[in-house]
Amino acid sequence: MTTTAAAAGTRRYTGTYPADPAQVREARAALAELLRDCPLADDAILIASEFATNSVLHSASRDGGEFALRAEVHQDYVRIEVEDAGGAWRDAPCDDGRPHGFDVVDAIAGPRNWGVDGDAGGRIAWARLGK
Repeated sequence: MTTTAAAAGTRRYTGTYPADPAQVREARAALAELLRDCPLADDAILIASEFATNSVLHSASRDGGEFALRAEVHQDYVRIEVEDAGGAWRDAPCDDGRPHGFDVVDAIAGPRNWGVDGDAGGRIAWARLGK
């Protein structure tokens, strides 16, 4: 896990975690430390949690792999990325009428402020919050 300061006012974090559900909590805690004084902290941590949970439950990383969490805190915005091993999604039924995963991300970040890039060889889910 690495936290670095870059350009004036910019902080970065990179951490790699085993794709185990218990590790999502560890990733959230590390991100909370980076975002300790950021007004976007709660939203960024929730989005990172959704992305990490998807990696652990639905990607090829779930079979003994890892996921990486990267974050950048700038003066006007926060960018979050979670990278996993990609692969075919293992879908679970969501028929309880509540929003889940990417529905939550879309409601917080808004259209065109988040996405998922990649394929079976690796995938990055990203979001940008702020201006």
